[in-house]
Amino acid sequence: MEFQTAVIDIPRECNIVLGQTHFIKTVEDLYEILQSTCPNAKFALSFCEASGPCLIRTEGNDEELKKVAIENIQKIAAGHVFLVLLKNAFPINVLNAIKACPEVCSIYCATANPVEVIIAQTNQGRGIMGVIDGFPPKGVEKEEDRTARRSLLRKLAYKL
Repeated sequence: MEFQTAVIDIPRECNIVLGQTHFIKTVEDLYEILQSTCPNAKFALSFCEASGPCLIRTEGNDEELKKVAIENIQKIAAGHVFLVLLKNAFPINVLNAIKACPEVCSIYCATANPVEVIIAQTNQGRGIMGVIDGFPPKGVEKEEDRTARRSLLRKLAYKL
């Protein structure tokens, strides 16, 4: 077994959701979830089919994001993995709906941070072992940090 990492390219002002699913139907189901949950969002998704023709399947409402989604999923190239690129919306807006999709098995991360995907390669194929999402902590928040966090949540309209 060999381990590798794949660095995900996240376009400016975008977030990603990286997960694992089990069925080709996921591509259309996730498209419908994203379109109906956040109709003003720009998005793309790509999916690595793990049987049959083993193709990368893709959908979305933004051609440039579709290109980036395909490039990123090609770096990962692990069976039944999907990647969503999301612009003008946050994962919090779609994550529960994605997790409720019957085909979705798990979510590895939902973030705008730099992401490295840890991949295991065997004779059969590739699988995600985990992700590195962002950076390690630099300390513990102080009162001014707490105030800034609370202010940001209100600026984003997630809190009153």
